[in-house]
Amino acid sequence: MAGKRKRILIIEDEPDTVTYLSTLLEDAGYDTVAAEDGNQALEQVKANPPDLITLDITMPHTSGVRFYRDMKESAQWKSIPIIIVTGISTDFEKFISTRQQVPPPEGYLQKPIDREKMLSMVKQHLGS
Repeated sequence: MAGKRKRILIIEDEPDTVTYLSTLLEDAGYDTVAAEDGNQALEQVKANPPDLITLDITMPHTSGVRFYRDMKESAQWKSIPIIIVTGISTDFEKFISTRQQVPPPEGYLQKPIDREKMLSMVKQHLGS
C-alpha cells in the first residue's frame, strides 16, 4: 500500500469484538488502535485523530451515543467518519438517523459483524 496507512479507532468494550475488528482491518491494510469506552476514545482522538472510527453504543462510562454526539458537534472532529457497530436493533439506526442535533452516522452495522459489509463501508469512507 503506497503512502501512509489509514488509522482506525475501534471503540468497543468486548475484547473478542476488538480482536475480530483489529484483525479484519489490519489484514485489509489499516492500522488500528482500540479504546474500551468513550473517555479513553476521546483521549485517543485528542492525542492522534484517526481517519475513521468504529463505535459501539453500549459501553461503560461515557456511552457511545454521547461520544458520537460530542464528535459530531466538534468543529475539529466532526469530519471523522463514524461507523456504528452494535448489537442494538435496527430501531436504533432509525433513532440516531432522525436526530436533528447531529448528522446521521456514516455507517451502521449490527452484530454479528458482516465482514464484507464492514470492509466495504471502511473502503468507501477512506477511499482506500
